[in-house]
Amino acid sequence: MTSEQKKNKKLFFLIAMPRSGNTLFASIMNQNPELVVTANSITLEIMKYLYLLKKTDVFQNYPDHQSLNNILDTVYDTFYKDWPQRIIIDRGPVLASGNPGNFELMKIHYKRPFKCIVLLRDLMDVLASYMKWYTENPNAFPNRHGLKTDEEKLSMIMNNAGAVAKELNAIRDAFNYPNICHFVKYDDLVTNPEEEIKKIYKFLDEPYFNHRFIDLDQININGIGYNDSIVGKNMHTIKTGEIVKEYNPYIEKIPQRIKDKYGHIRF
Repeated sequence: MTSEQKKNKKLFFLIAMPRSGNTLFASIMNQNPELVVTANSITLEIMKYLYLLKKTDVFQNYPDHQSLNNILDTVYDTFYKDWPQRIIIDRGPVLASGNPGNFELMKIHYKRPFKCIVLLRDLMDVLASYMKWYTENPNAFPNRHGLKTDEEKLSMIMNNAGAVAKELNAIRDAFNYPNICHFVKYDDLVTNPEEEIKKIYKFLDEPYFNHRFIDLDQININGIGYNDSIVGKNMHTIKTGEIVKEYNPYIEKIPQRIKDKYGHIRF
């Protein structure tokens, strides 16, 4: 990538829990050939694992920080070097705290401004969506671990190392950075999609692209689609007809202990 191409490429992040409209949002936005919302991204994990090499005996025995920093500084430019889109919206919890913190690593090594789109959906709605999915798809990952009840399966989904917990951590931290974050409620996205997408373009400081909100496409980015045999059939399959808000009866089936523990997490 030339310095001019690097200068012109814009990086944003998408922060959102699974089952909160990520794939729908990507299907809409990716109609614009200038822009791409990625699938679940590994870029932050790459940076984290590279950074953690500094904790190893081999590195500390010969602590060449500059050479390793050179790689850390170019993770995003290298990863997206061959992507034709000018605007990358990377789906990763960039604001999540931790050790190391994702945001701290980005400030040190990305060295350019970036902003975040944050999708918000009440946690009980997210868990109800999970329940509907794993009930209708026997090979879904919550059904693979000998767990018998919905309470056991939902507790596994909510484990501290899982995607839901990581994204909740990032969402919580996002409220500390209102100057770089744009918040979109799932209910607003499915009720008034065009209005919400126009707000996002304003946030991106890009001219609006005339999107369609019916006859949507399944996610296929640069010739690659999701392989949902890994996590379970239909995990990332969206309804392709008109975007409408639908009632999910599984919201009434969430176990009381889960409601008591997590029901307060609302947006």
